Amino acid sequence: MANERRGQLEMIAAMLISGTIGWFVVMSGLPVIDVVFWRCAIGAVVLALICWSLGLFRKGALSRRTFAIAVAGGVAIVLNWLLLFSSYNHASISIATMVYNTQPFMLLGLGVLFLGEKVTGEKLFWLGLSFLGMLAIVEGKSGGGDDYIFGILLALGAAFFYSLAALAAKKLKGTPPHLIALIQVITGTVMLAPLANLSELQTSVAVWSNLLLLGGVHTGLMYVLLYGAIQKLPTHLTGALSFLYPVVAILVDRFALGHQLQPVRMVGSAVILLAAAGVTLGWRPGRLLRRRGAAGAG
Repeated sequence: MANERRGQLEMIAAMLISGTIGWFVVMSGLPVIDVVFWRCAIGAVVLALICWSLGLFRKGALSRRTFAIAVAGGVAIVLNWLLLFSSYNHASISIATMVYNTQPFMLLGLGVLFLGEKVTGEKLFWLGLSFLGMLAIVEGKSGGGDDYIFGILLALGAAFFYSLAALAAKKLKGTPPHLIALIQVITGTVMLAPLANLSELQTSVAVWSNLLLLGGVHTGLMYVLLYGAIQKLPTHLTGALSFLYPVVAILVDRFALGHQLQPVRMVGSAVILLAAAGVTLGWRPGRLLRRRGAAGAG
């Protein structure tokens, strides 16, 4: 019981940290490629120290196949970060985060295509509900225009690449997760080094503070908390607590950056969040309606 309680606290802390990442990305004021590069580079140093302290650098810890899958997952996760962070500049952190939460449905589709998983009627129901929420967000685009739609497309692309990374992770069961994370951020560092602006390094203390927090806290520490929680908690509880992330992101966007969701977008966001929770936690719509009806009759 104490172990599960600790896992809950770790998961809550990880989601609170994740929910604030958009604010630090925006406040850094740097191009997205530079932000992601430094997140990977600083995160790699932190995660390398963590892996070393845990004794994960042992001979035979990774096969060539495992390493190749981890690198492929790293490419996907870095592309996910690039697209998600770019979407903040076009559709706001709140909208980008809500659209990004369609990732369970993309993972569902990939599971059907590549893992032979079956789609149930309940999952199709939640997929349809998520689509309606997406339509509400797109239609509530007053003041946004084409730039707003582009932000939504970027967030959808980010969700797709996250799903690819999650699919790769499914192939790496038994591999230490901190080691996987380290390979991913090293991959990102190598990928983006030729593209990042390294010739003119920033001298601003504020900028470097944001970058150090993104790499050290939002990458290194967050991975440790997240993987620690996943190892201690049942799947349904991990899924339930993960929805703290979009809630925190919306609050940060509202109170720190002054972005307020319009009513139509708010309803669409709530519908997407409900649908994502339903498919993640395995809710059955019929059973939920029967319970509600019984509660009303009582």
